[in-house]
Amino acid sequence: MEQTMRRNWMRLAAAVLAITLAVPTGWAVRTNSDGEVMIRVGLASSYQYVETGELEAAHLQNNTGYGTGFRFGYYDGNMDFVELGRTEKDIDQVAVLKTQNLYYGRDASLGKTTYSSSITSNIAVGCYHILIDSGYGDYEDARRDAEDYEDGFVAWIDEEYQVRVGAYLSKGEALDAIDTLGEGTVVGTTSYGMSIVETGTDHILFQFDQGTGGILAILPDVTGAEDVRTWFSNYKYRGGFLYQRLNGGNISVVNVVELEDYVKGVVCYEMGRTWPLEALKAQATCARTYVLRNMGRHQSYGFDVCGSTECQAYHGCGDGRSNSGPSEVSDQAVEETAGQVVLYNGKLAETVYSSSAGGATEDAKNVWGTDTVNTHPYLKGVIDPYESLVDDLNPYSPWTVTYTSEELTSKLQSNGFGVGTSVDYLELTYSEMGNVIRLQVHWKNGNSNTFKPSASSGGIDMGIRGNFGVKSIRFTVNGKMVSQPAGNGSGSYAVNGSGTLSGTDDVYVISGTGSVSGAGSDLYVISGSGKISSLAEGNTGASGTNVGGGTVTVSGDTYVFDGAGWGHQLGMSQFGANAMAREGFDYDEILKFYFPGVQVGTY
Repeated sequence: MEQTMRRNWMRLAAAVLAITLAVPTGWAVRTNSDGEVMIRVGLASSYQYVETGELEAAHLQNNTGYGTGFRFGYYDGNMDFVELGRTEKDIDQVAVLKTQNLYYGRDASLGKTTYSSSITSNIAVGCYHILIDSGYGDYEDARRDAEDYEDGFVAWIDEEYQVRVGAYLSKGEALDAIDTLGEGTVVGTTSYGMSIVETGTDHILFQFDQGTGGILAILPDVTGAEDVRTWFSNYKYRGGFLYQRLNGGNISVVNVVELEDYVKGVVCYEMGRTWPLEALKAQATCARTYVLRNMGRHQSYGFDVCGSTECQAYHGCGDGRSNSGPSEVSDQAVEETAGQVVLYNGKLAETVYSSSAGGATEDAKNVWGTDTVNTHPYLKGVIDPYESLVDDLNPYSPWTVTYTSEELTSKLQSNGFGVGTSVDYLELTYSEMGNVIRLQVHWKNGNSNTFKPSASSGGIDMGIRGNFGVKSIRFTVNGKMVSQPAGNGSGSYAVNGSGTLSGTDDVYVISGTGSVSGAGSDLYVISGSGKISSLAEGNTGASGTNVGGGTVTVSGDTYVFDGAGWGHQLGMSQFGANAMAREGFDYDEILKFYFPGVQVGTY
C-alpha cells in the first residue's frame, strides 16, 4: 500500500514536470560536423587513476568483421578527423612508437610482446632516417615517391609532407646508407615525434612530428564499414584514437568516441549488464549527465574523463567474452534515453552514484562538504525503503568487519595514527539519515584522531572507510545504538536520537495527493544496517535505529562493525535503482527519488 501510494505520487509529479529543457552550452562540448558530441576518454596516461600508464609502443588491431586498415591524421577544433595518410586494407595491426631506438620482442618486465627499449632483438626500429625530399602538396604524391625506395615512408613534419628512408640505430648507420643511396641527409624527430609501424616489423608506415602539443590521430578502417571496432589493450573500442607525448616522454592514448557509444560502454560496467531495463535507463541518464558536466575535467592530461571508476568505468565494447561488455538490454537502455540528462534549475546536475546505500543515502555536505542549501539541494540524503528488497542479490548488504582492540590499533597505526599508544574507545556521530559522519578515536594517552566520511591523500582513501576497512558509512559498532529500539518497554518511541513519542495516536501522514490522515499503527522503521521492521510497540526489531542522529561511545576488547552498503553514500544507489525498477518505477521516477527536485530533459 505504502509503495503504491508513493509510486502514484511520483508519477503524478512526473506528469506535472514532464517538460523538455534545453541545456545551456556552458561546458566545453565539442560537436563535429555531423552533429555528434565527441568524448575523449583516457586509456593510457600518467594520470594515477588510469590503469595503463604511458607507453613506449601503443598497439591497435582491427576487430575481425568490424573494419580493416587504418587512417592517420589529426582531429581539428570541431573534432572532425582530418586525414593525412592511410594503410592498405590488408594491414590489420599497427603500433605507434615513440621515436627512439626500440626492439620488437617479448618484454618480461611488461609480460607481453611489444616494442621496447629494455630488450634487444633482430627487429629494431631506430630513430635515424634519411630525408629524400620535402614540400609535397599531398599524401599521394609523397607516397608514390616513397615507394621508389625499399624502406621509404611518408612523414608529416611541421605541417608538410616529406619522403624519408630507413630507421637506423645510429647516425653512422644512416651515413653509410646515404653513401649507398647516393642522396639524402640524416634526420630525426623532436622528442614529441611518433612513428607508426606494421606490428612485428621494422617498416615505418607513417611518421608524425608537430613538436610540442602535436597530437596524432588514428581512425581505423579504410573500407567504409558501418560498425568499426578496434582492439586496444585487451578491449574493443569504437571511434578513433589520439596519441601524444605530453612531456616528450612516453605516449598517452585517448579514445575519441561519440557520446551515445561512450554511454553504452559505461552502463554495462557501472551496473549489471542484464539488470532491469528501467534501472539501466536511470544509469544511462546519470552517466550521460556526468560526462557532459565533466567535459575537459582532465584537459591537462589530454582527455575529458578517465576510463576507471574514479570517473566512470568504461571499456568500450568489452573484452570479447560473451558475458562481458554491452548487452542487448543495456544498449536498449541507452538508445531509449538518448539525449536525456538530469537537470536542476536548467543546469546539468551532479549525478553521482554508488553501488549500495544500505538503507539511506547521505547529505553531500556531510561527506564532501558540498553546499546542499544553495548549489546542490538535490544531493540530500533520502531514506531508501526499496534497496533491502534485493538484499538477496546484493553482496554488500549486510557486511561485518571485526577487529580485536590490538588489531584495530595496529591498523590505525599503519596509517600513522596513535603511534606508541592503543585504542581506548570510539565515539561515533550519526546523521539524521543514520549514517556515521564523524568517528573519533580516543587513545589511552589522552589524545584523539577524528575521521570524516571522505578524505583522500595521493589517491588513497583516508576517511572512515579507508582507515577502518569498512564498505560504507552505514554501520554500528558492537551493536551500540543512539537510542533504544522502538517499543523500549516504556510505551514510547525514540525520535531524532534524544526525543520520545508516547504513541502514534496523534501522528498524521500526508499522502502523495495531499490528503491528511492518521498514521495508524502499521508503521515501519529502517535500522542502521538497512533492515526494515515493524514499529509496533513492544517489538525491539533486530537492533533499533540510528535514524534521527546522535552520538554513541563504544569500547571493549573487540570491535564489531555491522553495516550495509558499499560506496560514498551519495546520490543514486544502484541496487536501490534495481529494486525500484522491479517494483515498477520508471527511470525518471528513480532519478527523482534519489535526486530530489531534479527534472529529466534533453541536453
